[in-house]
Amino acid sequence: MKINTLELVISAVRESQYPTDNKKEFLLVGRSNVGKSSFINCIINRKNFARTSATPGKTQTLNFYKINNKFYIVDAPGYGFAKVRASLKKKFGLIMENYLESRKNLQKVFLLIDFRRKPTEDDIMMYNYLSYYHIPVTIICTKVDKVPKNNHQKNKSIIKKELNIENDNDIILFSCITKIGREEVYNEIGKYLN
Repeated sequence: MKINTLELVISAVRESQYPTDNKKEFLLVGRSNVGKSSFINCIINRKNFARTSATPGKTQTLNFYKINNKFYIVDAPGYGFAKVRASLKKKFGLIMENYLESRKNLQKVFLLIDFRRKPTEDDIMMYNYLSYYHIPVTIICTKVDKVPKNNHQKNKSIIKKELNIENDNDIILFSCITKIGREEVYNEIGKYLN
């Protein structure tokens, strides 16, 4: 996939602010600091288009990135960061729930999980929530370059077991450094665009 044009169209907190051009959308979810901004930058092949932050919990809106004037990648607020106030957590929850339950344009969710760690309770809860609503989801295992190759199978098995995933095709090993997994993500998006 060649990225010719991209723009951050809107940072939305409610349905009335969502884009109305009826293009297909792919949602990114994951806990704070899992590498969503780096993932976006890698996918769109730009260095700092989506701003990465050393402070977890920075994204507090749904950010709609329009790619090639064809589809959106939607970046959601990260979850599971302890220092975020309870009132903000509740607000994030409502933003997410509203989007997931009402958005007809949503094609698929990419759930980002740190490959170095076991899925958190929040990761499991998010996966179960998406499964319950029959929303197609692919697990993106980030930071794969930080795990020795001989541990890849073991770590992947742990993630599959924790999330109760049977199909290997539902998991993509991904690294922004080595670009492993990028083509698979393009292929996943491509399935919905053709």
